[in-house]
Amino acid sequence: MEKGASESSPLDCARCGKPASLQCPKCAQLKLPREAAAFCSQDCFKAAWASHKSVHTKVDALTSQLSQEGWKYCLKKGRTRTLELPRFDWTGPLRPFPISKMRLVPDGIEKPDWALDGILKIEPDSDLQKRVEIKTPEQIERMRETCRIAREVLDAGARIIKPGITTDEIDRVIHEETIARGGYPSPLNYHFFPKSCCTSVNEVICHGIPDARKLEDGDIVNIDVTVYYKGVHGDLNDTYFVGNVDEASKQLVRCTYECLEKAIAIVKPGVRFREVGEVISRHASMSGLSVVKSYCGHGIGELFHCAPNIPHYSRNKAVGIMKAGQTFTIEPMINTGLWRDCLWPDEWTAVTADGKRSAQFEHTLLVTETGVEVLTARLPSSPDVYPWLKPASANSK
Repeated sequence: MEKGASESSPLDCARCGKPASLQCPKCAQLKLPREAAAFCSQDCFKAAWASHKSVHTKVDALTSQLSQEGWKYCLKKGRTRTLELPRFDWTGPLRPFPISKMRLVPDGIEKPDWALDGILKIEPDSDLQKRVEIKTPEQIERMRETCRIAREVLDAGARIIKPGITTDEIDRVIHEETIARGGYPSPLNYHFFPKSCCTSVNEVICHGIPDARKLEDGDIVNIDVTVYYKGVHGDLNDTYFVGNVDEASKQLVRCTYECLEKAIAIVKPGVRFREVGEVISRHASMSGLSVVKSYCGHGIGELFHCAPNIPHYSRNKAVGIMKAGQTFTIEPMINTGLWRDCLWPDEWTAVTADGKRSAQFEHTLLVTETGVEVLTARLPSSPDVYPWLKPASANSK
């Protein structure tokens, strides 16, 4: 038995319920949740061993099965795979699981330049990294069509969310629904990203990689979808509840949703890009929440990411003003605890530094002559998953 069950929050013995200070060494090696691995004494551990060891057997069997089917852990932005869970000082209870092989896209689908080898050719050196493009009416129409498809695809993924579903299954739905509409899932092989969407669970801030982990009752999960269609990208994400979620998580998700809505409400010609962060920070801080500073909104169109950069935090130094014809995303990431983040060994998954939960929402927006058009807006057919969007009469029933 190893010391360590009391290193962070105190735990109860998995057998008798008394305060625990020991941890099953095999569970520690397998990086299993500490709650089921904590014991108050050697005697309790020995008495529970006959039933407790079955947990190790199930994990070993699952790992063996997944490895035989080509599932492996992701490393180095997707360029490397390994059969063993990487060693890392995990900040919260979540752990990566093995990922499946990269999904294929039919030859007839128009693809961005990174699709085959993971290397971006046009985007990094484009003058649109420094200049904010004013879209032509023709480009705007293509953006509208692509963004509507992206919304439909995200909604399809949302409909299958429930306890027991893996995030890899969500990725499969996103992939298939995108292709069925003639689009390419923009994240796939972008800088070697191995999946067709991002799924960020609990303490994951963004860029979570879909894997073999099953969603659990009480989780929150963000699905981030971008579709490439007719030469342009449409980008959005929503955070969803999995089963019965605690009140703190409900408040986090609702506040994050409201942060985005309040930011969108100020979008119009003449507004400074830096004002977006002021609005978001003000609302988040009123709820005792923090705003992630490492990731920001971005320009979008024929390029996946371009100018402008739109920080979500206050006192930022974003330059420029909004003009009619610009398209960009606003996508606040709001944390329950501290704003700081760190990266998992896969070099994609950003998690909260303190292991507390994070939520995000995102829309692709068009600045109009009089205000803003939300190109990725919810549809009448979108899943009815947010209680605060229901009519007051429905909430009171």
